[in-house]
Amino acid sequence: MTYLTPAERLLQELGITEPEEIDLEALAFYLGARVHFRKLDGCEARIIGRNDAAVITIGEDCSHRRKRFSLAHEIGHWTHHKGQTLVCRVEESRPQERISPERIANNYAADLLMPRYLFAPIARSYSKLNFKTIDDIAGIFHTSRSATAIRLVEGSHSPAVLVCHGSAGRKWFARGADVPSRWFPKNDLDADSFAFGVLHAGKPDDTMPRKIGADAWFDRWDAEKYIVHEQTIRTATDEVLTLILITEPDMLEDDR
Repeated sequence: MTYLTPAERLLQELGITEPEEIDLEALAFYLGARVHFRKLDGCEARIIGRNDAAVITIGEDCSHRRKRFSLAHEIGHWTHHKGQTLVCRVEESRPQERISPERIANNYAADLLMPRYLFAPIARSYSKLNFKTIDDIAGIFHTSRSATAIRLVEGSHSPAVLVCHGSAGRKWFARGADVPSRWFPKNDLDADSFAFGVLHAGKPDDTMPRKIGADAWFDRWDAEKYIVHEQTIRTATDEVLTLILITEPDMLEDDR
């Protein structure tokens, strides 16, 4: 039997069989939480609960997809953290390194918005992993590009590493389960990487993945032997997101 997370069990119990049926306000109401959209200062969302009832407030100035993730995140807190006092930060595109209430809520949100029993079959219908595929699937699930990319990479659609860099260096990265841990991306962008040109020289986004030496991304003695495929896009004025596809079988052998 395929393991279902709490969010996925909830969706299946309610008979959700298509992405467009995921109505977050209705789900919140079913769980005892009313949802309001209004202007918020200092945060994008908050939840106040007592006993079996709660009020979730979502900032009205956020984008539609951001509102959806924020609401799913707060539903995650309501499901897992009733009775606790939390300072909530919604970071949909930053994988946390430690188990924390925020990571638990983020994981719940990802499962609620992109349940694997719906997400995996749709992902498999795309033969290639690139940002066009990511954007197409993000449109189906009404999720952000970064959150969808993380889901695809961590779901092992293709052996890949996803890296976010800002002007001060690497912000975060996600790695597929089939990519050995020795392939740890550099903190600072290599001047030979396409990402360096996009972030620092105003170069246009890559339309497709391009071949590049693995040593532009990984600081290992054997990286110079391999070729990877890089596709980089700008996600903010001072931020880029890079998809590194690993196609050489030797790079996927067990750590040594």
